Amino acid sequence: MNTADLMTEATSLPLEERAKLVDSLLQTLNPTDTTVTDAWLALAQSRLDDIDSGRVATIPGEAVFSQVVQRLAR
Repeated sequence: MNTADLMTEATSLPLEERAKLVDSLLQTLNPTDTTVTDAWLALAQSRLDDIDSGRVATIPGEAVFSQVVQRLAR
């Protein structure tokens, strides 16, 4: 099978399957560095712990976007 045939097959897949295929292909071009992934995971867990413990307060998304719109309107 050549590249053109693969492209034809790939574009005929449902959206979710195409997304999985693209992700898999991108992983082969830029392999995941587990050190970086682990660091991001630790940071995310730390931030979640801060929220769960009440050390930090969350801001509703609507409020954040409202503030952004107001700042951009200046």
